[in-house]
Amino acid sequence: MSFIMNYFELYNLPITLHPDPELVKKNFYALSRKYHPDFYTHLSDEEQADALEKSSMVNQAYRVLQHPDETIKYVLQLKGLQEEEEKYQLSPDFLMEVMDLNEQALDVSDEADMERLDKTIADFIKQLYTPVEPIILHYQDGVTTEKELLQVKEYYYRKKYLDRILAGLK
Repeated sequence: MSFIMNYFELYNLPITLHPDPELVKKNFYALSRKYHPDFYTHLSDEEQADALEKSSMVNQAYRVLQHPDETIKYVLQLKGLQEEEEKYQLSPDFLMEVMDLNEQALDVSDEADMERLDKTIADFIKQLYTPVEPIILHYQDGVTTEKELLQVKEYYYRKKYLDRILAGLK
């Protein structure tokens, strides 16, 4: 018997772009105890395999639901708005802005330059997040529109790209 359920159903949570971290952790520990394979050693091979599959899903769900970017990606996939290895096209304007940030980083020569760059990057991230913040914080399954979710998708890919660039700068 295969165990097919989405992570929100498994954790008994509404589908959301911003799950409560404490509730996710609490449900993770409860589900980990409930589906731990050691409790199923006396059952049939099929029931043991089912418990192992559920335990694995509990762990995968926890990894996704405790990371905001991964949660966004997962919800977009649930809604059929994103594919696993999708090649998303970012706008040329955005790419130019990131290139400017990259150039500023290359010109850093002292602590004051670094502080200015850090502030510029923080402002840029805020500029990316602010338009989608209400959608992310107040998402309601069946109420939030596809258009709004596509805005979140654009944010997700922009942030993912920016995170890669920033990691390279460090």
